[in-house]
Parts: sequence; C-alpha cells; structure tokens
Amino acid sequence: MPTAPPDTSAEVSVGTRIDPRQHTAPYAEALRSLASEDWLRLHVPAHQGSADHVPGLAEIVGEAGMGIDFPMLFSGIDQENWRMINHARITPIVAAQQLAAEAWGASRTWFITNGASGGNHIATTVVRGLGREFVLQRSVHSSVIDGVIHADLRPHFVHGRVDPGLRSSHGVTPAEVDFALTEHPDSAAVYLVSPSYFGAVADIAAIAEVAHSHNVPLIIDEAWGSHFGMHPDLPINAVRLGADLVVSSTHKGAGSLAQSAMVHLGHGPQAKRIEMLVDRVVQSYQSTSSSAILLSSIDEARRHLVTHPEAIVAALDTAEEIRDRVRSDSRFRDGTPDILGGHDAIAADPFKVVVDTRGAGITGSQAQYLLIRDHRIYCELATPSALVLLVGATSPVDVERFWTALQALPRSESEPERPIVLPGSCVKRLEISDAHFAEAATVPFAEAIGRISADSLAAYPPGVPNLLPGEVLSAEVVDFLRTTAAAPSGYVRGAQDSRMDTFRVVAEDSPPVTRASNTVAPA
Repeated sequence: MPTAPPDTSAEVSVGTRIDPRQHTAPYAEALRSLASEDWLRLHVPAHQGSADHVPGLAEIVGEAGMGIDFPMLFSGIDQENWRMINHARITPIVAAQQLAAEAWGASRTWFITNGASGGNHIATTVVRGLGREFVLQRSVHSSVIDGVIHADLRPHFVHGRVDPGLRSSHGVTPAEVDFALTEHPDSAAVYLVSPSYFGAVADIAAIAEVAHSHNVPLIIDEAWGSHFGMHPDLPINAVRLGADLVVSSTHKGAGSLAQSAMVHLGHGPQAKRIEMLVDRVVQSYQSTSSSAILLSSIDEARRHLVTHPEAIVAALDTAEEIRDRVRSDSRFRDGTPDILGGHDAIAADPFKVVVDTRGAGITGSQAQYLLIRDHRIYCELATPSALVLLVGATSPVDVERFWTALQALPRSESEPERPIVLPGSCVKRLEISDAHFAEAATVPFAEAIGRISADSLAAYPPGVPNLLPGEVLSAEVVDFLRTTAAAPSGYVRGAQDSRMDTFRVVAEDSPPVTRASNTVAPA
C-alpha cells in the first residue's frame, strides 16, 4: 500500500488557509530586483540586456524581457541571495521549487526548461537506473519513446482504451496494470499517461496501489494535468494520489511560458528509493544555461494559481458555459460522456471542452481550418470527428466570440466523409532501440509496407506514436500517416519528408533480434 502524502492538499491553494509564503515568488522577485540595477554586463547572453544590441529581438520579447535574461547561476541571484536552513543552502531557485512542491503536494519538485518532453527523457532514464524492463502505456507521447531509445529500455506495452468515434486514445485500468506486472515480474516500473489529450483521468490511486503491491514505482506523464489539484472543482493531481514520479507540463494548463515544466517526486518508500537517482538524472539533462525567464515563469504561474482561486473559478465558468451551450445545441454535441464512457476514466478535465462534430455537416478538421481562417480562433486539436478546446486554468474565454463563430460555420447538405480512423498497433519484430540504431534504407511508401520501421512516427498533435521503430509497417498505418500529412494542418513527427512519400525502414541485411513483448490484458 502506498504511504499517504502529508496533508498538503488543495487547501494550500484554494481555501482560507493559504500559506503566506505562497504569495511570494522568490526566484522571479530576485530576478526583477537584479534587473532593476544599472549593470555593465560583460557576460552571456551576448545581447547583454540591451534592446539596442539586437533590436529585432527586443520587438519579440520586449526590453524588459531582455533585461531579465540573466544566466541561471548569476551571482546576484543564486550565489549571493541565499540562506542556511537546517544546514541546507536555500537559494531563490531552491525556495521557488520548494513552494511548488508544497503547492502540488510533492515531496520535492524540480523546474526544467526543455518541456515535458525533457521530463519524459528524465523519467525514462530513471527507469533505466532501476532496470531495463518496465510496463508502459502504448499511447504515450513520442518523447517517451525517444527516451526508451536513448536508455535502451524494453517496454511491455499495456494498451489504453481507444475511442474510434472521436479518434482519441485514453487510459488504462488497475486490472490491466496488475495483469501486465504479473505477466512480466522483472518490470522495474509502471509508466502511464493521465489525463489523456482529450481529458480522460485514470484511477491513479488504485493503480498506485497495484504498482506498489508489486514493489515498483509508478511514473505518470501528467503533462496535460499541471493544473490538477489547484481547486476543489479540478481532479486531484497524481502525486497526491500516490504516484512516485510525475512529469508536469506547466505551460499547458498552469500558465507558465512555453517549454517550462516540472518534475514532481511523490511520497512513500518507492519515491524515497528513487529520489537521489532522479536528482542526478535531472542535473544530467538540465542545461547549464537554463533560461531565467522560463524558470521565473514557473514561479509566477505557481503564485498566481495558488493565490487566485477566483481566476480558476472564472475560467471554469466559461468552460462550463461553452459545454452547456453545446449540450443544448441541435447541431453539435458534447463529447464528455464519450470521454467518461470507459472503465479507464474516473473523471474528465473540465478545462478540456470536446465539441463532437459528427452529424454537424462539417468535420472537426474543416471547422478548425475555417475558425482559423475566418475568425482567428485557434483550438487546441481537431480530428475528423471533434474539436478540442483547451481553456487555461486562469484564462477565461470570450464565450460569445467562440459561440458566434461556431454557429457561423457552414453545413454540408450531406454528412461529410470522416476518412481518418486510428490504425491498430503494428506487429513488433525488433526492439525499439535496436531498430532505431540499425542501418536504415529509404524506400517509397508502397514498398515500405511489410518492412520494419526505423522511425517513430506520430500524427501531431497529439503526438502519440502510431508506429514504433521495430514494428512492421501495415498498409493501414501507411495510409493513415499519408492522409494525415496531406491534411491542411497535418504533421507527422519523425517523418523524413513532409508528404510521407518515403519511409525509413531497417535495411534488409540488419541482424534480427528475437526479443519481443506486447502485453494485452484479457477483456
């Protein structure tokens, strides 16, 4: 059974007992204080804080942005601004990370500046420190697969629920995780995604109990749930529910700048066991020139989330108003019941609004294109069946503007074709890293069918790999990826050419590898 975390629950951020320290942003404040002084800067970055030195850059980030672009270890921030507490040196960045850990209920938090993708690289390297085999949700972000390649891991896949109607992948159940760990007792960890891109929240508490009963840590890619746990009307975040290591893409829901993220450490024996390893791995991946601007944005986003619950309420109200209008509309449909329709989901992220366009006389992809072209409204994701709106946790929406534009979308006299269907998983022939590093050949798409892929290819967004290195290319997946690439906003991550006319495959004379695993729990 997992050890319960201390009582650092949502009251740290939403109740009447907000810790006064949460009203501070120690790193951001130290940075602003530093920038207020009259410096002659003879150090990197080469613009040295002056808008006159690179005028075009000043137009992008502003003079103030250039002025606070100091090196991370600038003596005025972290070499001089520190204090000793319990024989530990507490610098502004350490203090900021401690406040974030308290806000999200973690035992420890690290700020990172290469996004949740970098967090996934860290987490997969941590797995390698525990062993080579582990249980991994198949519908993970492509950055996890990159990490599998880098660390030469041997994943045993557990397959999450797929909604063929909405074209979405969701989560897995505790029973499926238990089955996978029982089938593969040498697994060193469990690595899952929650919430899904569409907002489906898995039963993390129950899954943590399963993982801990098998004596392994639970790692959660919570990239889309960085705002969880910040208000009673939001799902509880994974680290409070027993997860041992959590990757949080702070910019996605919490409001920091793009490319800023956090890694949270949980509580209990498994989290304690990996703490030193996590710290070493974070240091090995983090740039020695981390952006002070990105780091301070995490500090400020945390302060705003914790101390302004009314901003969260305002954003929630607008998200719910859009959802209510969709529910009462004769043309569009609320996709929330579909998100909650499987045994894998116990909640849905209220900040993800799924507008089902089936029966609306327009595809989600067409709606997205027209909203951008004619109304300058950009939604997070479009599939042939749906539009997915992301409402920032403290960013209320102009509901009238969106609703007016949605209602203005043209309607076809006949229901349009919705050709893209998520393809099934391909057959595995080689281990992922073996295929990635094998000699590769480039072949026309028709000749690629039946060959072993050398690449990880993912329709983006959401960035879930549809094909992994070592898997045999099927006609279905080739057609899907080519159709995706041909769409107006289509993009396939990992493709060597944007039209997908060619594929990279393992050369015929590459040596075969016999190891294989593809866990499927009984229905």
